[in-house]
Amino acid sequence: MKAYSTDLRQKIIDAHNNEQGSQRQLAKRFSVSLSFVQSLLKRFRFYGTVEAKPHSGGQSAKLNSEQMALVALLLEEDNDATLVELCDCAERRRPWRIA
Repeated sequence: MKAYSTDLRQKIIDAHNNEQGSQRQLAKRFSVSLSFVQSLLKRFRFYGTVEAKPHSGGQSAKLNSEQMALVALLLEEDNDATLVELCDCAERRRPWRIA
């Protein structure tokens, strides 16, 4: 899941600072969870920032930059291709194994 935009985060902080509703009301108004509002306010109080934390952990990328460039090229050529079709085309163009 992608992080919420900095703009949305700042709007929530501004609304809270202007006392435009409770945390629960702000969560409903901005279509986010109550826990997100709570953690955002806590982060703003302690660190003075609304920026999302950098990504840490998770699975590493399966493709290197050369392979990603090939996939982008294949998508430009045929943007309706299925994943299986893209894998087949990539295999024909470059003899590597995509895991």
